[in-house]
Amino acid sequence: MQGLNTSLLRNVHAVLMHDLLVDVASLGAIRTKVVNLSGSTYIPNQVPAVLEEMFERIIVKAQHIKNPLEAAFFLWVNLAYLQPFEDGNKRVSRVAANIPLMLYNQAPLSFLDVDRDDYALAMMGVYEACNVSMAVDLFDWTYRRSQAKYKAVSGSLDSPDPFRVKYREALSEAVGSVVRRRQSMADAIASLELPAEDTARFQQLLAKELNILADFNCARYRLGMKETQTWIDEGRPGQ
Repeated sequence: MQGLNTSLLRNVHAVLMHDLLVDVASLGAIRTKVVNLSGSTYIPNQVPAVLEEMFERIIVKAQHIKNPLEAAFFLWVNLAYLQPFEDGNKRVSRVAANIPLMLYNQAPLSFLDVDRDDYALAMMGVYEACNVSMAVDLFDWTYRRSQAKYKAVSGSLDSPDPFRVKYREALSEAVGSVVRRRQSMADAIASLELPAEDTARFQQLLAKELNILADFNCARYRLGMKETQTWIDEGRPGQ
């Protein structure tokens, strides 16, 4: 499963726990400290070398699971059980569960509607008895609910323009060339070497984007507000 690896999940932890851990060196790092789970008699493994090895094994095994739902459940349960990080393990496990779903273009998983007690009970079954039956029921319920919500939301949105999606990076490059380097639209488009049949339509799209470009929407083209405003004050050269 391309896109799922240990570095990615360690970065997920670093992002989720940024400014929430006293020791910044713990961000994304396999823990070296003892972790105890409140309300549980389960004691996670405390040997850093073993934790790192098991963490890598979990990811490798998840990479080989072809069914994205199975991979999502596997990551959710096993990362929470292993407790590889100093804190934030359940948060990481929930985000990790979404990675296989996104890679296979499936609806995302959300636990927002799950009762705290129900979630804790499912985790206790995993921690105390290595019994995933309650976790399976909870996962099934919340994912069906997530699917219904995702379908409702996606159904209310317009589909993206395939042409715009295809040339997203080219459009960004062309806008940057016109604004930063003061190239003409013709020169910016010529440097992209687009297929002849797409050039006219791309030119129309570029002209429209340059026309509505402002300091409050320039970040999508990785432009600074000041440089964008300077270009506008100069009369939008290159259009």
